[in-house]
Amino acid sequence: MTTELISQRMTDSIRELILSGEFAPGSKISQEALASRFGASRIPVREALNRLESDGLVVLKPNCGAWVAKLDLQECLEIYKIRERVEPLALSEAVANITDAEIDALEALVLAMERASEPEEFLRLDREFHLASYRAARMNMLAGMVERFWNTTQHYRRAFTSLLGSEGSWIIHAEHKLIIDALRRRDADGAGHLLHEHIRRTRFELERHQELFSNQATAAQ
Repeated sequence: MTTELISQRMTDSIRELILSGEFAPGSKISQEALASRFGASRIPVREALNRLESDGLVVLKPNCGAWVAKLDLQECLEIYKIRERVEPLALSEAVANITDAEIDALEALVLAMERASEPEEFLRLDREFHLASYRAARMNMLAGMVERFWNTTQHYRRAFTSLLGSEGSWIIHAEHKLIIDALRRRDADGAGHLLHEHIRRTRFELERHQELFSNQATAAQ
């Protein structure tokens, strides 16, 4: 196996540990522990952490080590305000290119989200749904920006999802279905507006639950 392939697999593995919540925001990352865990040297671990810093998931401090990136409330709200602008743009641009088959696949994800019984399954499907819905925009720079925002806010979406009751979940599923309907009608402005309100409502809810930002882990992994 080439060094490049080892480094990429290491990057994917550490990314999953962070996005799944096993490595919490603010926690120190032990390069030695990761090397031992994956049976690798520290070189691909360092390369993986450098890549993940570019993704917004890791903070590297010279002569100190690596930590899982964390956000305070204001930083998270700022990201959501940016998302309210750029993601509707991506979705609106996608409308002209998206195929019926791609919309069918998105609708299948929406229905799967309704059936999801575990928060982690819902989070995975929700991420897949939204990022897939932007793909037909064919705007690679924007796609990279959006994915970085999703990465850095993953932990807070997980915490927020755990607070949702049946009413909160119903609203999310209803909004997803309305977005699908707008895509089928090729209504770019309507789809963008629906997504703007979808993200905006979540921002308001996060602002109401500031406790999500006061209990971030700082213990070493």
